[in-house]
Amino acid sequence: MPTLNTNIREYREKMNMKQSDLAKLIGVRRETIVHLENGKYNPSLKLAMDIAKVFHKTVEELFEFED
Repeated sequence: MPTLNTNIREYREKMNMKQSDLAKLIGVRRETIVHLENGKYNPSLKLAMDIAKVFHKTVEELFEFED
């Protein structure tokens, strides 16, 4: 089964943003960001797009499936 890799932590840290800051911006709990960054949660398309908008990136730049 493919695994989902994410660059959320990298972009978040470049912007000096805490997990709680990102969570507040997109309307989720901090724990959701923790699980996303650790690859333990696959986001909905809406959530992925909301995160991408915060960083001015495409969904493909933030998320990638690896076989």
